[in-house]
Amino acid sequence: MPRPYDTSSMTALICFEAAARNLGFKAAARELNVTPAAISHQIKALEQDLGCSLFRRLHRGVELTEKGAFLLLGLQRGLESISDAVIELKRRPEHVDVTIRATTAVSALWLTPQITRFWRKHPTITVSQIVSDVLGANTRCDIAVGYGSADEAIGQVHKIYRDKIIALGTREFARTEGITCVADLLRAPLIHMSYDQIKWTGWAEWFQELGLPANSGRNFYVNNHMIALQAAEDHMGAVLGWEGLVRRHLKGGRLVQLVADHIQSPQSFQLQVNPKASAKARLFADWLLANYDDN
Repeated sequence: MPRPYDTSSMTALICFEAAARNLGFKAAARELNVTPAAISHQIKALEQDLGCSLFRRLHRGVELTEKGAFLLLGLQRGLESISDAVIELKRRPEHVDVTIRATTAVSALWLTPQITRFWRKHPTITVSQIVSDVLGANTRCDIAVGYGSADEAIGQVHKIYRDKIIALGTREFARTEGITCVADLLRAPLIHMSYDQIKWTGWAEWFQELGLPANSGRNFYVNNHMIALQAAEDHMGAVLGWEGLVRRHLKGGRLVQLVADHIQSPQSFQLQVNPKASAKARLFADWLLANYDDN
């Protein structure tokens, strides 16, 4: 069968990386606990396989050729990625009691603080998050939290809350753009969500619900709600926010509600429990439902 990756011998590549990093076969041999002859043999085989010279052999050592330097850079990038994955696996506990999936915005703005509070009550229950903005991901999880409809065929669905959608911006933005009433937003710069996977309620629906026409000001589009909020903090424009999610932004003064007008969210935030979820996962789900509004 053909190999999925077009690589030379991994042993030869490891020997080359050590020799190139140390600029010497002897130092590489000491590091890898082999003989200098073994290092030399592996590198000659690698050069033959690649059809080019990787080192210039000098009287007191070696130096990389241009192609050798190119290969070293690629190897180091790959090995750094492997190292990061190994470190992450070592940090993770072997057994996880609860796995919960959420979107980036829900995780950062609501779920992660809730998990922290849950751990204070139940320090022995291990919770792992899967953060994804791709709907329908096949990743196995005990609980999923998201905005909008959920598939009741694959688990019990609970409505957590249905939020108000408000217009947000900085005080400086409101002052600069002269925002004193909702009509002022029609000519102001607006930040839009343009991510197809998650059907966030947009400005067009918000204005329509309030009986207003579409805006005529500048429009900025991003595909991530966290980036949209950051853009608003940077005074780029007004952004829509779900009051429960942006509570910490409001409390900290990073953003303010620009006008009193708001609409009721057409969809609710929902929690879905896998039928195969463990007792500990169900305990966590019940805790989230009972404590969702505590911040």
